Amino acid sequence: MRRLLLTVPLLLWTGLAFAQHQHNHANMKGPNGGKMQDVAGIHAELIVNDRTITIYAFGEDSKALSTKGYSGSVLIVSGGNRETVQLTPTGETALKGEAKNRLAPDAAITLVIKTDAGKSGQVKF
Repeated sequence: MRRLLLTVPLLLWTGLAFAQHQHNHANMKGPNGGKMQDVAGIHAELIVNDRTITIYAFGEDSKALSTKGYSGSVLIVSGGNRETVQLTPTGETALKGEAKNRLAPDAAITLVIKTDAGKSGQVKF
């Protein structure tokens, strides 16, 4: 029983510490003017231009990260339409892909990404 009384507060404290580290950038603009989210240990910035989807990668220090070795895709849902767009590294710090159609302003975009270190994650913009 004594062990349980010591373990529960420790688990709660650990969970709170983890929750504080997982900060949300949903309302923040990135350096390129796009929405920011945390995923797979990086800060990802989403830029949509007509049919082109670009994801820029940043570290905790807000410096651009190389996307060499990264892979990813986005799922675009708008009304009853769904489309998956594969993303490939472009330039030094971006992943890019082309949708078949222009994205609607109300489109929901979900990013799935895998870093060169093997970390993977998913986040909705």
